[in-house]
This record gives sequence, C-alpha cells and structure tokens, in this order.
Amino acid sequence: MSSSVYDYNAQDYRGENVSLKEYEGKVLLIVNTASACGFTPQYEGLQALYEKYKDQGLEILAFPCNQFKEQEKGSNEEIKSFCDLHFNIQFPLFAKIDVNGDNAHPLYKHLKQAAPGILGSQGIKWNFTKFLVGRDGKVIQRYSTMTKPKAIEPAIKALL
Repeated sequence: MSSSVYDYNAQDYRGENVSLKEYEGKVLLIVNTASACGFTPQYEGLQALYEKYKDQGLEILAFPCNQFKEQEKGSNEEIKSFCDLHFNIQFPLFAKIDVNGDNAHPLYKHLKQAAPGILGSQGIKWNFTKFLVGRDGKVIQRYSTMTKPKAIEPAIKALL
C-alpha cells in the first residue's frame, strides 16, 4: 500500500489520465460528489474554499460517484455541465468512479485505509465524504457528509 496520494492516477471528466503527482506540494481536499443529492449544495462551499485558498496551495479534487441511491446517473460530460451551470466550479472534476466495493478506485482504497471512519469502518457512507491531505501527500483526516466545507477551513488554513 502506498503512503502517498501522489502515487495514484485517475481519469478526469474528459477521460484523460491524470497523475496526482501534479498536485504534489499542495493541500488537497478530495471529495466524492453527486449531482442529485441533498448535499449537492456543498459544491458552493467547496468552490468558496477553492477561490479563497487556491493561490496559497489548496486544490479540491471532485470524484463523482453513483453508488449512493444512483444520485449521479449522468455521463462525465453531463456531470461537468451540471457543475458548471449550477455552481461554476473551478476545481478539477474527475471521471465517475466507485468508492466502495470490489471496483473501488485504488485512490479511494488508499484514502479509506489511511483515514477510517467511525469505529474503524472503511466504507464511504454517502456522497460528499471529504478527505484532507497534507502537502506531503499523507491523509490527515476524513470528514463526514454532514461536515460543511466551511467547517474544514481552520484545518485547511493550518496546513497552508
């Protein structure tokens, strides 16, 4: 098992392979997202954090996922259009992935092992689970769906 998120690759919404090494030295907030979820308005809070701290080294990585009540049914292009139209997100949007189960993306296997949830459970419980990663690529903390992006701001500021 890798000790750094920088050892992983993922496809962006256009299907292009992206090495997470591109984000080396940055503070990362990695989030599994969905367009038809009660927590979808968190995109707004994520964009606000991004605008405020991107020049200081924050990067937010959004990974759409359709594993929770099929709340992300669209194609990667449809998801990108939705995000642009409703939230004008400026941070990277990746291709739709699985975060749980046998087909879970290797990055998410790493995140879940590095920062287990309540009582040590590794499964992602719902959309908009957030992982904060330090500049060294090590996972610092997992935040639940209920945690609004603004509530993570002090932890982000401390790492920047």
